[in-house]
Amino acid sequence: MSSIQAEAPLFPPVPEGLRLTVRHLTRFLYEGMVQDSFNDARLCPVTDALQRCESFELRLDPAVPVHTYHDFYLNRVDHFDLHHPHGSLEVESFSVVQTRPDPRGDVVGVFPPAFLDDPSVEENYFDFLADSHFVTLDAEVWREAIDVLPNGVVDLWRDALALAGHLYRVFTYVPSATHAGTRVAEVLRTRRGVCQDYAHVLLALCRTQGIPARYVSGYFFDDSRQGHEPEASHAWVEVFLPGYGWKGIDPTHDRLADVRYVKLAVGRDYADIRPVNGTYRGRGTRQLHVEVNVRAY
Repeated sequence: MSSIQAEAPLFPPVPEGLRLTVRHLTRFLYEGMVQDSFNDARLCPVTDALQRCESFELRLDPAVPVHTYHDFYLNRVDHFDLHHPHGSLEVESFSVVQTRPDPRGDVVGVFPPAFLDDPSVEENYFDFLADSHFVTLDAEVWREAIDVLPNGVVDLWRDALALAGHLYRVFTYVPSATHAGTRVAEVLRTRRGVCQDYAHVLLALCRTQGIPARYVSGYFFDDSRQGHEPEASHAWVEVFLPGYGWKGIDPTHDRLADVRYVKLAVGRDYADIRPVNGTYRGRGTRQLHVEVNVRAY
């Protein structure tokens, strides 16, 4: 992903919809032979009101059978085991996705926090108000949120946007500043990170203020990207609005999720929806290489 500048990037007008192809390669190179490898892949784009996955293919090397199930948050999981010795593992997915404008239209009206307690609300949003593996609701996070919202939460949507805009203004996008295991407290202290860090901090800020927010993994199609610039998977946040549903905010770019975004999975944080996750028996050292390509079709 290209570096983020001090001012919001200028993207072309939002199209009516896009047909996108996605290739995602994850390659593990081990120090010596390993075996008894158990893996979960969350790489298949969802099909919902905002997008339709037209095709999905998962290629494994070494090739083994795949068992598909849905996890607690209803994400598709492709599980596979490798019991014979192997020195490398490649997991490559190919997808074609048709994205659509949000049929609900723009968010209008006011969403006071009291709406969450209305008996008509059936969504189970409670997991997305509590702390989680990467999102700790420390006092420092609460203070940061109060600095932005000194009067507390008046409107769930507008206040979530205010928190996201604050992150965009005071944080700096630095690819090498963090790693996959970085927690919110460290990012809040250094004020540097990548899309995963922006999403985790926004989740923490929202949750300390009683705004239900969940982590989203997927891809962002940037048609202003230059050919030499690397691509990567992306992460953003969805906020729950009673009577409307979940709505996506991308704090890395300070914009709403639209037809340029392809959703893979949702969870409390990155720990719930790692694109490829697993364990194995062997030496602990391994090299990881990831390639992502998103193209208009």
